Amino acid sequence: MVQVLLVAIGAGAAAALLFASVATSSILATLLFYLSSLPILIAAMGWTHVAGLLGALLAATGLGLTLGFTFCLAFLFGVGLPAWWLGYLALLGRTVATNGSAGGMEWYPIGRLVLWAAIIGSLVIAVAVLNFGTDKETFQTEMRSAFERGLRAQDQTQIPGRTDPSRILDILVAALPPAAAVLLTILNTFNLWLAGRVVKISGRLRRPWPDLSTMTLPGITPGILAAAIAGSFLPDLPGMLSGVLAASLFMAYALMGFAVLHNITRGMGGRAFALVGAYFAVVVFGWPILAMSLLGLAESAFNIRGRFASPGAGPPAPRI
Repeated sequence: MVQVLLVAIGAGAAAALLFASVATSSILATLLFYLSSLPILIAAMGWTHVAGLLGALLAATGLGLTLGFTFCLAFLFGVGLPAWWLGYLALLGRTVATNGSAGGMEWYPIGRLVLWAAIIGSLVIAVAVLNFGTDKETFQTEMRSAFERGLRAQDQTQIPGRTDPSRILDILVAALPPAAAVLLTILNTFNLWLAGRVVKISGRLRRPWPDLSTMTLPGITPGILAAAIAGSFLPDLPGMLSGVLAASLFMAYALMGFAVLHNITRGMGGRAFALVGAYFAVVVFGWPILAMSLLGLAESAFNIRGRFASPGAGPPAPRI
């Protein structure tokens, strides 16, 4: 118990420092801020979820005492508790019968963890949106004012010969919530993967490392996505929040699309070139992520990995 407490203190201090670094507004500080959930995840996955929860609470308390109650709540509900929950789920397992005798372990599926990462991302953004106002017009007005203040501070409100800044602000305000939800989904998933690798290298990871290329989203995911897309056509705040959820789920399907790409290119010549090219195109151009989302959706409908599997490659990815 003493070790768990010490780990929680260390993880909480590290997470709080990473989270508070965003106040400096530098590029490096932003990158460190993106990793603020990593210490909590490492503590939860390497020293039980109790260490992760204590670390999150200690970090939130420290931020509240030094930077104010707003930072405390922002960390607790935006970073700390989501990281603890993902770390807790990652080590969930149950004993199953193997060859007629109990003893094998069935671990929480990776696809469900990715779905949770997407849902958490959309929930965090939904709470942030509601913090600005309880209707779409109020939120957009507040966000537009914030952007305008930022532009005035940099003396860039008028840029001769370029697009009207008001038009740019309209696009930014409309695109910000779904884009932020996509970013949070990526960060949740990446930090979970990175924490797993760190804990595995340390020898403290209790579950075997999964084959990520067989990741499959739960069967309920297409229904949730369809409902979110339909809800995005609703007026006012419900439509905007439904769009946020749809964006997060499309990102989850894009991650599944990359898993499919890794799976079906095994044994092919030029595999490394194809994978690097796919990642490069997504990072540089952005829009190819839609192709990966469609690939993930196609996998759900047509079991592409099963169709590409060679006769000796074993069973296809499980349909969870």
